[in-house]
Amino acid sequence: MRFAKEGNALIAKRQGETLRIEPWGTNALRVRSTVNREFTGEVHGLTEEVLKNGEVRIAEDGQSAEITNGRIKATVNEVGIITFYRDDKRVLREYYSFYGGSLSKESICFKIVSREFKGLASDDYKLTVRFESSPEEQFFGMGQYQQPMLDLKGTVLELAQRNSQVSVPFLVSSYNYGLLWNNPAVGEAVLGRNQYKFIAEETAEMDYWITADEDPKALVRNYTEAVGRAPILSDEYLGLWQCKLRYRTPEEVLEVARKYKELGIHLDVIVIDFFHWPYQGDWRFDETYWPEAKVRAMCDELHEMGTKVMVSVWPSVDKRSENFWFMQENGLLSRTEKGSPQTYDYQGDCGTIDMFHPEARSFIWEKCRKNYQDWGIDLFWLDNCEPDSVVYDFDNLRYFTGRGSKVGNEYPKMYLKAFYDGLTESGKKDFILLIRSAWVGSQKYRPLVWTGDVQSTYEGFRDQVIAGQNMGLAGIPWWTTDIGGFMTEDVNDPKFKELLIRWYQYGVFCPIFRMHGDRGPYDIPPLDNRDFGGGYLHTGQPNEIWSYGEECFEIMKKYLDLRLSLKDYIAGLMKEAHENGSPLIRTMFYEFPEDPECWKREDQYMFGPDYLVAPVLEAGATSREVYLPRGTSWKNLHTGEVLSGGQAICADAPIEIIPVYIRC
Repeated sequence: MRFAKEGNALIAKRQGETLRIEPWGTNALRVRSTVNREFTGEVHGLTEEVLKNGEVRIAEDGQSAEITNGRIKATVNEVGIITFYRDDKRVLREYYSFYGGSLSKESICFKIVSREFKGLASDDYKLTVRFESSPEEQFFGMGQYQQPMLDLKGTVLELAQRNSQVSVPFLVSSYNYGLLWNNPAVGEAVLGRNQYKFIAEETAEMDYWITADEDPKALVRNYTEAVGRAPILSDEYLGLWQCKLRYRTPEEVLEVARKYKELGIHLDVIVIDFFHWPYQGDWRFDETYWPEAKVRAMCDELHEMGTKVMVSVWPSVDKRSENFWFMQENGLLSRTEKGSPQTYDYQGDCGTIDMFHPEARSFIWEKCRKNYQDWGIDLFWLDNCEPDSVVYDFDNLRYFTGRGSKVGNEYPKMYLKAFYDGLTESGKKDFILLIRSAWVGSQKYRPLVWTGDVQSTYEGFRDQVIAGQNMGLAGIPWWTTDIGGFMTEDVNDPKFKELLIRWYQYGVFCPIFRMHGDRGPYDIPPLDNRDFGGGYLHTGQPNEIWSYGEECFEIMKKYLDLRLSLKDYIAGLMKEAHENGSPLIRTMFYEFPEDPECWKREDQYMFGPDYLVAPVLEAGATSREVYLPRGTSWKNLHTGEVLSGGQAICADAPIEIIPVYIRC
């Protein structure tokens, strides 16, 4: 290995590979490697200007080198293996295939390298990077996956965006380091007990970032310093959001809003869902059902109530759309490498807008500004933002900046950027963008990520409780779910009503409190006989809080009042997320890292520093176990009883109670 110092960076070269390690933020290093002539210069998620001071030392014999930045140090040996330390204690090493650590020729056996570049037909590579791990180490973060495991050790995670799956590849280790796989390529993370590895299916270079610090809170602070933090969100969005699949006319929207007003319930936001347009890609209202005068009047009345109006926007463009041929001719749609150019087929033969193309981003925003914002619409719901596809054949998609397999995970971030830039340039300062996916640093663009079209089951509910905790560790603080899950076959089923109440109680202790869902049975007649694809007039069953009977309404109204009483507290959490990156939904160990039991608890969490929330995740349950962390006392939110920490208790949980305890 040949070592050199370049500014404050360590450069190491061997067998055609160039390795570059440099300080990048607080107690953090950026690590890149290439087998090409030079680095690309891409920063990907590491967009923020951060402190980059460090010290490089090369051994006198030239056989090793080290670089230090605050509490983190990296050493590189003569064959290029990197070892990382926190305060001189080893926390991570790249995979070392030499028996016993010896470098003698006789001991080389596996011939497995830590950084493996395999050439593709293009100038890019399939890349595998391997690290050592121990069975005791725990892994968290990485975004949102539909599975019941908070600790990700032993899991295999696809690094790809799908409906309800969000790849944000920042890994938090129980050994007090955090590792960002700073690569938007589709791939895989294999988090084994003996080793773990990241795989990029198509990339020009290796790029990861690592920080080592005192505890998970410090790791998240360092990470979000480097990739960006959410702006402060005002308390105008912290009450009730009302949504269903789907309101078909301004009259239906106003009927719901007026009923809430009659009940003395303030709506922060009401949402107009999909197929309010003539065809996908028109990005305007179908004036047969949403005439301009009525839409403007609707918005005026809702604004008088203090309610903001949101509309759904999709990236799919139907061939029947008034915009399709212009977009195709001007290269504003994503392309396919082979086969049909059709990329989406839900109720139409559709292409997909290329959000990596700056002209495409400007085009969609201008349409939405003219056809929605100028009519009085306040907010945008960026649905299907992965983007959803006929088949998730990533290497068949071609975007402005590269193939889907190389850049695709950043698509939802580019989608956000189109609307963030447009709204900001139009003078909007305090807004929120509902979206189904995200990538590293998306939080800068004011997204509210929700968990997608998940099933209305207790299994689905539990998965969301897990997902919210790992999303917070991945740097996404504004996060929520469809209360009750998305897909319900029978709203009159008592079992569903029980699930809805349990999910609603949980929703009180989420960053945003939002009613949504596709509610069956589907026996409501259409407004007319137009085809499904050109004026979709199906509507699900009512989904307002009075829709499920008096008993449900009383419980839901009680918890809405609780939610409103917490607005100042939640606003404070939003400010904290902006200042240091702390999520609102926090794992138990985020607040209590010294309590070993808190690293084991998956189905309870902290809502900010003070509220311990234990959702009821089993049908028919009237109690559940709750662990109260040691070192403090805990007050039962409902009874006022004070209990000592450091113990597991059996908490009462009849249908009207979600166990919640306040740190004393």
